Amino acid sequence: MTTLSKEALAQYRAQTYRIAPGLRLASVDEAVEWINTRGFTFFWPVKGAEAPSLWNAAAGDRPVPDAHDDPGHITWEWKDSLLPQKRVFYSRVLRHRNTFISLALFPSFYALSPNYGSPEEDYLIDYQNGLLTAEARALYEAILDQGPLDTLALRKSARLTSKGSDSIFNRALDELQTSLRILPIGVAPVGAWKYAFIYEIVARHYPEVIEQAHPITESDARRNLATAYLKSVGAARLADVARMFGWPTSLAEKTMHKLADSGELVADVKLEDAPGVYFALPQLIS
Repeated sequence: MTTLSKEALAQYRAQTYRIAPGLRLASVDEAVEWINTRGFTFFWPVKGAEAPSLWNAAAGDRPVPDAHDDPGHITWEWKDSLLPQKRVFYSRVLRHRNTFISLALFPSFYALSPNYGSPEEDYLIDYQNGLLTAEARALYEAILDQGPLDTLALRKSARLTSKGSDSIFNRALDELQTSLRILPIGVAPVGAWKYAFIYEIVARHYPEVIEQAHPITESDARRNLATAYLKSVGAARLADVARMFGWPTSLAEKTMHKLADSGELVADVKLEDAPGVYFALPQLIS
């Protein structure tokens, strides 16, 4: 079994995560370029999920502070400015957390979603099969029928305005975002905080993604996503990959071994002083 040193892996991630001195992101344009290079990143660091985040790439390897005047929170302004621009995809996707995805990799994510090319019909199939809640259907149909809606207008249209419906509404929003059915496309100055996301149908905001995703097989899509992930993290266990993308272990295993068989990854790697068996990039193995 090949051994990978912790120091080598840490140095690699310091480069790809942009947390090494002199590599911090300083502008929204640099952020977009970095997201495009990585394929996908989280907005905030996610506990228990090894992956780069925009926060760490701009603010360094430190926790997100509560103080609103922390200079690292410029990432919030970057994110809001990017929502309507269609330069990157942004929504709650991986691990039910806010995720940036490059437009080049987005069709591979879409190819693995429950969307088959008809935004007016696909959601009904899932609903009829018990795979979509009634609340998520109501939210989706409100946006489908009325066009982009801010959070307050969406709650009103779906009749989920009571305080007791907060968790139901948020779960439905999450359900629709993780299945790549809706996404935030801007911010409206409404509500108590004068800040509310505006949501739109994914396939209406990015109509080209249907055609782009159509020729991508599920196997190729998984390989594309796993490749991007390993290029960011350098090394990962099979369980890490399965959890990151929500794949069954059998499919994650098949995907990773295909990458190892093609020489894109090295299998059966032992990370120094860490439990489990890893897959790693060849250049990290001395």
